[in-house]
Amino acid sequence: MTGRASPAPAGPAAAGPAAAVSAPAGSTPVGSAGGALFAQRLDGVRIAYDVVPGERPILLVHGFASTSQVTWVGTGWVRALQDAGRGVITLDLRGHGRSDKPHRSIDYLPRQLAADLVVVLDALGLEQVDVVAYSMGSRVAAALARLAPSRVRRLVLGGAGPDELFETWHPDAVRRFVTDGTAGADPSIAAILGAAITAGADREALVACVGGVAGSSLDVPVEIPVLYVAGGADSIPAGVAELARARGADYLELAGRDHVNTLTSREFKRAALQFLA
Repeated sequence: MTGRASPAPAGPAAAGPAAAVSAPAGSTPVGSAGGALFAQRLDGVRIAYDVVPGERPILLVHGFASTSQVTWVGTGWVRALQDAGRGVITLDLRGHGRSDKPHRSIDYLPRQLAADLVVVLDALGLEQVDVVAYSMGSRVAAALARLAPSRVRRLVLGGAGPDELFETWHPDAVRRFVTDGTAGADPSIAAILGAAITAGADREALVACVGGVAGSSLDVPVEIPVLYVAGGADSIPAGVAELARARGADYLELAGRDHVNTLTSREFKRAALQFLA
């Protein structure tokens, strides 16, 4: 058992892979202010999530220093999936948004982040879902596929490649920037962490998350179909085309798109829905 949820979900305790998802009693629609549901791990960490009712639910997993609201609601993903008749589950990863924010790197190891996804699925009584993930979220989704492969039908992994960005960041440089704003030799540290700090992120949770996720794998069990997506102007997922080719997986490159505006692409949304049909 991975944890417990509050409030308890309505409906059957274990829905099938193609089941609909319903918002548990007392839930608030995605995009509204406050009222999130919470799934709780046995260690006490609470994960905030929201539900849009519909058939064959899709779990959306955001990236580092973001939230479900910013990544999935603000870019039109929730509306697009809802318009296609699909149920939608969004969550704030630990250390982000409305979820709890532990300050130890060990609490952000990929298996811990993946177990948070499992407890949300358990709270909703879902045996299996499709997953769309972006950036660091793609590594979390890959970890979910390794931890509990039976819970994942198909995966869409965007904005991530075989090389993990945080592994190139020196821990001392991260700590110095978060503590006093000292910019090191790697401009990506200031660019990514600076924006997060300006937006009000928990600084210690940011450091812990970087330490826990650094070097994490994008490996997915061979039996799970994967669509890889990357912006043509995005350097972060370098090597993903070769990764897809080696795996024999589907790959979509969005010409001219960078790491931020890849998410707003209508082509990305259409391709994901087609792949998850």
